[in-house]
Amino acid sequence: MVAKKIKPVRVRIAPSPTGYLHIGTARTALFNYLFAKQNNGSFILRIEDTDLERSEKRFEEDIINSLQWLGLDWDEGPVAGKKTYKGKFKPYRQTERLDTYEKYINKLLEDHAAYYCFCTKEELENQRQAALAEGRAPKYSGKCRSLSAEEVKQNMAINQGHVIRFKVPEVTVSFKDLIRGEISFDATLIGDIVIAKDPRVPLYNFAVVVDDSEMEISHVIRGEDHIANTPKQILIQRALGLDQPEYAHLPLILDPDRSKMSKRYSATSINEYKEQGFLPEAMVNFMALLGWHPQGDKETFTIEELAKEFDLTRIQKAGAVFNIAKLKWVNGQYIKKLQPEQLMLRLGLPETKENLRVGAIVKDRLETLQDFAALTDFLFKLPEYEAGLLVWQTNTKEKTKENLESARKILSNIEEADYNKKYLDEVLMPTAIAQGKGDYLWPLRVAVSGQKASPGPFEIIEALGKEKTLERIQIAIDKLI
Repeated sequence: MVAKKIKPVRVRIAPSPTGYLHIGTARTALFNYLFAKQNNGSFILRIEDTDLERSEKRFEEDIINSLQWLGLDWDEGPVAGKKTYKGKFKPYRQTERLDTYEKYINKLLEDHAAYYCFCTKEELENQRQAALAEGRAPKYSGKCRSLSAEEVKQNMAINQGHVIRFKVPEVTVSFKDLIRGEISFDATLIGDIVIAKDPRVPLYNFAVVVDDSEMEISHVIRGEDHIANTPKQILIQRALGLDQPEYAHLPLILDPDRSKMSKRYSATSINEYKEQGFLPEAMVNFMALLGWHPQGDKETFTIEELAKEFDLTRIQKAGAVFNIAKLKWVNGQYIKKLQPEQLMLRLGLPETKENLRVGAIVKDRLETLQDFAALTDFLFKLPEYEAGLLVWQTNTKEKTKENLESARKILSNIEEADYNKKYLDEVLMPTAIAQGKGDYLWPLRVAVSGQKASPGPFEIIEALGKEKTLERIQIAIDKLI
């Protein structure tokens, strides 16, 4: 007995360039990428651009740039910024594969597995309404199935509008979904589906079957909204004598109200999250946990760790709720791990001594990079504030003024080189404890920040440096006179 040859794992992400890269598509790309890495397989990027009316080059560029930003590099597909491809199954854009589709369409027509349909929109609508009136699910009546070659020729001669339909056999189609188990469809309820407008203008369900076969795709991992397409694609595969890949359908990403993700609650494109200051590694970490659960309680993973841990069998069937608060928390964890120099690089700011000091004191409070400006503005320009903000609880203005004068005197005797949190803590904390920490440190923090809420006074003083610190404390003292 000859052992069955094990196919190499080959997976693909096949976005349509009709919009910016969606979170759902990015999550699907990530799961395909992780599955490929885990199985020493290949991850392919294919651009499905047959929707000529809605496809735009700018959207294709965004898809490519966003995948690269996330670190999801593909083994085969378009080369970023060039009109070339990498991989032996090129081209990887559907509009450049029309000759291939035409060959397969003609085979179906020759085998009488497909036919030309000349029904008008009005006729199709009448058929639909009649079915609904009788309580039946609408499907094509099959009117043009039995047209003779001569009738087809006559309709073509007068330029009668037409499409090409696939003859759907009256069978039950079953397949094993790697996430959901056995799924069956009664094909008699489908009706003959449109697979092309003409031999060189294929529609989705046909083109994807041809491309997956030609590119030797072993596993199709995609969203559950494609489950209904799967039996149609399997029937086309059978009619063409093509191998059937394995299927895994991912749960949809949902809004907090468990409706399909939309802009009502949060941004939906990767580009928007990039602009809002989310880190790519945080986005990858967060998206990986949308519908998949690792073993244990760990919540942050590098992409290499994800590739080792990832398991299709641990993907849930129910929808995954997109929690923006959780994403911000995850992002904050990654920002905390950055060194001040790395933070400046992410922010696009120069690595000046002042910027590095500022970065060091605020990075633990950042949820996104966008927060940096709001949390650090006070360091560059002292906000206006009322004198009353300087007074801690039941303390008096007089005592507050004395404490600020005491702090200023101590700070004026410290060398600029010693303006660091550790040394400031050692020098000022004994006096603060003696006078009452709240009474002493609250007015000092407000004086140097001008805010009710801010980082601690020693972190701020370190960031400001000696001159600015003494200047701000004097302004506070003057407010209390």
